[in-house]
Amino acid sequence: MTKAEYDNLCDELRYHMNLYYNEDEPEISDYEYDMLMQKLKSAEKEHPEWITPDSPSQKVEFKREAGIKVTHDVPMLSIEDVFTKEDVCSWVDKVKRMHKDCTFSVETKIDGLSATFRYRKKDDGKLHFDLCETRGDGLVGEDVTVNAKVLSDVKKTIDLPFDSLQIRGEIYMTHEDFEKYNEEQEKAGKKQAANPRNLAAGTFKLLDPKVVKKRGLRLFVFNVQDAPAELKNNHINALDLLESKGVPVVWHKICSTSEEVVNAIDEIADMRSSLGYDIDGAVVKINETIYRDDFPAGSKYSSGHIAYKYPPEERDVVMDDIIVDVGRTGKLTFTGIFHDRETGKTAKLCGTNVSKATLHNQEYINEMSIGIGGTYKVFKSGEIIPKLNGCVEKPKEVFKAPDRCPICGSHLIRENAVDIVCENPYCQAQTLRNIAYFTSINCMNILGLGESIIDSLIKAGYLKNYADLYILKDHRDELIEKGIIGKADYTDKILKSIEDSKSNDAVALLTGLAIRNVGKGAAKDIMKHFHDIRTLMNATKEELTSVNDIGETTANCIIEFFNDQNAKDIIDRFESYGLNLAMKEDENFSEKLNGLTIVVTGTLPTLGRKEVQELIEKNGGKCTGSVSKKTSLLVAGEAAGSKLTKAQTLGIKIIDEAELLRMINE
Repeated sequence: MTKAEYDNLCDELRYHMNLYYNEDEPEISDYEYDMLMQKLKSAEKEHPEWITPDSPSQKVEFKREAGIKVTHDVPMLSIEDVFTKEDVCSWVDKVKRMHKDCTFSVETKIDGLSATFRYRKKDDGKLHFDLCETRGDGLVGEDVTVNAKVLSDVKKTIDLPFDSLQIRGEIYMTHEDFEKYNEEQEKAGKKQAANPRNLAAGTFKLLDPKVVKKRGLRLFVFNVQDAPAELKNNHINALDLLESKGVPVVWHKICSTSEEVVNAIDEIADMRSSLGYDIDGAVVKINETIYRDDFPAGSKYSSGHIAYKYPPEERDVVMDDIIVDVGRTGKLTFTGIFHDRETGKTAKLCGTNVSKATLHNQEYINEMSIGIGGTYKVFKSGEIIPKLNGCVEKPKEVFKAPDRCPICGSHLIRENAVDIVCENPYCQAQTLRNIAYFTSINCMNILGLGESIIDSLIKAGYLKNYADLYILKDHRDELIEKGIIGKADYTDKILKSIEDSKSNDAVALLTGLAIRNVGKGAAKDIMKHFHDIRTLMNATKEELTSVNDIGETTANCIIEFFNDQNAKDIIDRFESYGLNLAMKEDENFSEKLNGLTIVVTGTLPTLGRKEVQELIEKNGGKCTGSVSKKTSLLVAGEAAGSKLTKAQTLGIKIIDEAELLRMINE
């Protein structure tokens, strides 16, 4: 691996760490993330001179602030992962060679949000719950006591004869509560959560105890952080004592040899599918805590612990049906419906029932030999999204896409090597998805108008395209009488949200038109250049391709869209209804950074990341997240890390915040 490849890998890991720890919206599975981290560690083992304090392998993951900062009395560190049982045995045997009398606790590794709970002795002689703090960066976390108080599993008092106690646990959500939440979201036409871990973490950060209580978050305690030696010295004895006092603790088993440890890991694996919550591994801890400091694992990890990560869980399934649908852009989508070959029921993976998976496109179907009656391995990517992982028994016949659109019966065309598209732009399936996209948060942000209501309005004849949304108010009484949207109050709320959306900027409107290859980022660049959708409608290919990152394919899509008479009519209607077709004048806008692609890294003295991005874009520049040959400037702050190194290697000009402000203000 070259140094440049190493720097790119560091950036990639930081990107995914931010999505997981800060945004609660991971794009890759835990397994895929672990493999990237292993690749990084291998490179650092070969080139130790590359390691910096900012490396993802050295730094405890940063988490965004939500409440008052709390400095931990005892650092809340991560646990080093291992991926083979040979590595587990090697570690256990190493410990035993130094301490022959050592024993081990093997425990379930709960997939949730880590927190420490502090207790203080009061006049009644009991320990009373006093403070709850999140992990944060491992040294400083956040005060989330207000949320912790409503968790049913948090003991308000513990009858133990100590002056103080600190215990660490994992806040999680059960499969039952997770499914209940998603059912409610589906009924309301709102976005569903990806997995229990993300929902639990996101909920707990809301600092809204009513929501926390409603969603039923739970707790398992897995460690004593601070206590008198009589409790802390023996880990399993401490867990057992806490459990006897009503504190929920993780499943744990005492072991003496590497063979017993591996058997306990297998025992957890066997129970995994029957648990009512997610686990993402098994933790092996030195039971006698006095021995732990003899086995450090770096500044990021707790000493005396390892975590065995299970490979993705798989089941053999039989394909029962393949459903063909039409997406928002007219592209055919394929969904495989299957059952578990062994049980004859829906497959159970990571504690949830799985009966379908996306089949992507015809090329994928051909490569995987997918057809009715075939048997396939299925696993959950990141324990979230079901995916096929190979053909076990081929079907009699591989599935072939239909010749005509399954929704409107129109001809289908090949748009590229793999995509099959309905050529009818007014296909009902596309109408539904186009309007739903138009109303979504990244476009016109019409709150409460989900797909189920839009579908009802289409079927009742009120919506044929997204411009019809703005005349729904003319049918208010009919809509209430028929109950299509809901009762009077809710109908009025939706109609007001539609009316309010008229004041949205032209970027949101252009994004909502759902022109192929024109997402929010492209719409922003386009409107900066043309300022008015009317001007854009008459733009030539040459004018379009002069815009940053707009190539011929996107230019052709824009021209084709606005050449359609229906699109022209819709724009006319939008204008007559009072929607913004032109960008609002911004007194602070300038072209001083025009043509510059700028990357910001590190912590700046006065500007936050969002503030500096907005400042760059308001002055005509483009702000991107990674350094490349196309980068014009790097704005470097404190702890700039690998992006600074890469910029220096590529000879990119490096400036600080003060220089950036001078460029804008001069």
